[in-house]
Amino acid sequence: MMSPAARSGQSTENIMHWVLLATLPGGLALTWQFGWGVPINVLLCSLCALACEAMALRLRGRPVGFHLRDCSALVTAIFLGLALPPLVPWWVVAIACSCSIIIAKQLYGGLGNNPCNPAMVGYATVLLCFPEQMSRWLTPQTLLPEGLYQPGLWQSIHLVIGGGDLIDGITGATPLEVLKHKTGLMIEQVYASEPIFNRASWAGAGWEWVNLGFLAGGLLLLRKGIFSWHAPLMMLVSLSLMALFYWDAGSSASHGSPLFHLFSGASMMGAFFILTDPVSSATSIRGKLIYGAMIGVLVFSIRSWGDYPDALAFAILLANFAAPTIDRYAAPRTFGHSAKRNGVRPEEDQ
Repeated sequence: MMSPAARSGQSTENIMHWVLLATLPGGLALTWQFGWGVPINVLLCSLCALACEAMALRLRGRPVGFHLRDCSALVTAIFLGLALPPLVPWWVVAIACSCSIIIAKQLYGGLGNNPCNPAMVGYATVLLCFPEQMSRWLTPQTLLPEGLYQPGLWQSIHLVIGGGDLIDGITGATPLEVLKHKTGLMIEQVYASEPIFNRASWAGAGWEWVNLGFLAGGLLLLRKGIFSWHAPLMMLVSLSLMALFYWDAGSSASHGSPLFHLFSGASMMGAFFILTDPVSSATSIRGKLIYGAMIGVLVFSIRSWGDYPDALAFAILLANFAAPTIDRYAAPRTFGHSAKRNGVRPEEDQ
C-alpha cells in the first residue's frame, strides 16, 4: 500500500476495499484445499477485530463509526484469518485479534501510528504462546485418500467452538515442516518419498495454488497502483537468491530450491499483502528496496536455521523495527543540499 504521505486520488477506504478484493483468489484457494476452517477463521477474526476496534475507540473517546468505515480493522482481520491454521480453537483467534487491534494498533494511537504490522503481532503472539494449536494444519484436499474429505460446515463449527479433536488422517505437516525435518535425506529422496511433494507440480501440493492465488491478487494491487513494486520484488528476489546460494544441487545440506521457497508457506501473501503495509514499512524508494531484501533474507534464514518453518511474521516484525533507521539513511538528498539531511538541522548541514 502507498505511503500515508503520498498523494493519491484513492481514499484509505477505497484502498482497503481493493486490498480485500485482492485477497479473494488466495482465500478461495485456501478454502478449496483446507476446507471450511478458513472462512470460519476469517469470520471470527472479523467479528472480534471490529468489536475490539469499537471498544478501544469508545474508550479513547473517538467516533466509532467514522473509524470503522476505513476498513483497516477488517483488513487486519482478513490477513490474520487467512494466516491462522484452519479449525484452530476460537479462543486462539480471539487472543490473536485482541493483540492485533488493542495492543499493536490502538495502544499506539490507531491507524497511522502503529510501529509494527498489527496482523503479524497477533499471529506471532499466538504462535509463541500456543505452538501446539498453531502447528495443526490440515492435509490439503488433493492429498486426502479417496472417500475422505475435509470436515463439513457444521462439523467444522463444532470443532472450532467446541474444541473437539481433529479427525485422524486429515492433519499433516506443511511442505516447509517436511523439508526442515528431512533427517539427512537428499532433496530428490524427500520429493520421492513424501506425497506432499511427489503429487505437486513444483513446490508443495495445495500450497503452490494458494501462493499463486495471492500472487494474482498482488499483481492486481500493483496494477491499481495501491503500492509500488520495490519491496515485494526485492523480498522475492533476495529469498530466491538465498535459496539458490544454499541449493547445493539438492544435497542433504540443501534447504530447498528457489521455487520451493517462493511457493510454499505464506511467501506470496507476505510479499504483496503484509510487508506493503504503508505505516510500518520503509517509505523511501531506496528504503523499500533494502526493507524488502532484508525480509527475504530473514525469511530464508529463520526457515532454514531457526525453530519456525514459516518465518514470515518474525521476519516482518524485525524489519518493522528497522524501517525508521532504514529510511533515515536511505532518504534521498534534500534539494539544495550537498549531502543527505538524515535529520540534521540546516545550520549543521555543511
